[in-house]
Amino acid sequence: MTTKKLTLILASTSKYRENLLGRLGIAFETATPLADESRLSNEPFDSMAARLSEAKAKSIRHPSALIIGSDQVAVLGDRQLHKPGSVNRAEEQLAAASGKTIDFFTGVSLWNTQTGHCQTEVVHYKATLRELSRQEIMAYVAADSPLDCAGSFRWESLGISLMQSLEGSDPTALEGLPLITLCMMLRNENLVLP
Repeated sequence: MTTKKLTLILASTSKYRENLLGRLGIAFETATPLADESRLSNEPFDSMAARLSEAKAKSIRHPSALIIGSDQVAVLGDRQLHKPGSVNRAEEQLAAASGKTIDFFTGVSLWNTQTGHCQTEVVHYKATLRELSRQEIMAYVAADSPLDCAGSFRWESLGISLMQSLEGSDPTALEGLPLITLCMMLRNENLVLP
């Protein structure tokens, strides 16, 4: 039983996660998490997403808070895809993923700093790209500038035109914060959603 109102904190600097959490219509603060995002030796990608989401949540210090941590790992075959950071790398990622499936493992954690209880789940989502021509890739990257997106596309924007299919239980996981899972976690902490 909590004795003090808990502050909701999103441990993230991502504008995408902030916008997603804003959809729930509840007040929250943001804080910058500190976590080494390196993959451990032979670490499964889903385990990596879980570990990092929890590490991000627990890196924030607050005596009475529900702290949300999230981490997404994008994988093509057995290779992790990082944010491209440049037009050339974005085009290279899309060329490599053309006609293939990218697996997204999105970890979300909710840490109650009063009780010490931390819930962690990983949501798996698949994005299969259609066969893309070099011209389509170049035009897409120029138009949508997905340089800060692992996989080099924004499915919620023009990136949807690159898709053959999307598969998973929660499309918000693809954007970086699985809201269906998070809402369940918040209810488990007796937070009333509108």
